[in-house]
Amino acid sequence: MSNATMSAPVPSGQVKAKQRPAGVMLRFITARVVGLVVTLFIASLVVFGALYAAPGSPLTYLTHGRTMSPDAIAAIKAEYHLDDSIWQQYLRWLFGVVHGDFGTSIIYNQPVSSLVGSRASATTLLVLMASAIVLVVGLAIGTLAGLKPGWLSRSAMAGATGVMAVPTFVGAVVLIIVFAVDLEWFPVFGAGRAGLDEVYHLVLPSIALALASVAFVARLAQTAIRQELSADHVQTAISRGLPRRAVVRRHVMRNAAMPVLTVAGLTIAGLIAGSVVVEQVFQLGGLGQFLVNSVQQKDFPVVQAICLMYVAAFIVLNTLIDIAYTLLDPRVSIGKKDS
Repeated sequence: MSNATMSAPVPSGQVKAKQRPAGVMLRFITARVVGLVVTLFIASLVVFGALYAAPGSPLTYLTHGRTMSPDAIAAIKAEYHLDDSIWQQYLRWLFGVVHGDFGTSIIYNQPVSSLVGSRASATTLLVLMASAIVLVVGLAIGTLAGLKPGWLSRSAMAGATGVMAVPTFVGAVVLIIVFAVDLEWFPVFGAGRAGLDEVYHLVLPSIALALASVAFVARLAQTAIRQELSADHVQTAISRGLPRRAVVRRHVMRNAAMPVLTVAGLTIAGLIAGSVVVEQVFQLGGLGQFLVNSVQQKDFPVVQAICLMYVAAFIVLNTLIDIAYTLLDPRVSIGKKDS
């Protein structure tokens, strides 16, 4: 057999990228979107049913335990459709959610959509700032520890490991005591006014929210980089005299980036849930604090709306990360035909 008909060997540790047919990718994305819709539907069932499964009846919370006339009770039941079956109530609620109507707040007697919308900006900015800290600081520490082992990298990773063991609310309280009370560098509570003032007020909350995730991403990046450095194809390239910087850039960092960024994306999605604790500690007035207050006040429509929004954001982010990972790395198998 001539050399022209022989296929070039693929170096150990590397997989030759292949271009998938458009139909395969379309079916994969369609399957993920269908799974997303089904998951959101199941989540809506859980969110709606959980409050009705809790002790007590909605009528008790609506009347605040007061004795009312039969006509007043009948009017309340008619207004909130409490005489309907739970399935009828769920379908009516789901139809409103699809159209952006989450009902009316029991406590404020205002549309839930407007109440939630006015508080969403603080939570969104908090999660975005914390995500930036996780990616920049976590990847920087992990890359340093993976590429340049030594006392500095060991110290950085030891500090990151210690931070992982600190609960979020404890870290938030420590940051307030040190940087807000003692040093007076940052405000103690509140989200500030829109613009740069809001960013300034959210510095400490975003750091508190990102601390544990920074440590996790740093350890993951260190492990991935060291595994790639010890791979056969990397060692072979270095032994043949190729510049170490070029080998690290083309092979080590590129191969280690995909799993690290994927897990980092899932970690960032988890910041949405962690923001509830941070908002309560710093009294930011965002969705997390509003959720805690609404649970205490038994404001069912608000609790249902915020819980569904949190779950939907987490599920959508996970689905987008899954699709992006497959699109960016053609080596990943997405089905029987792609195995």
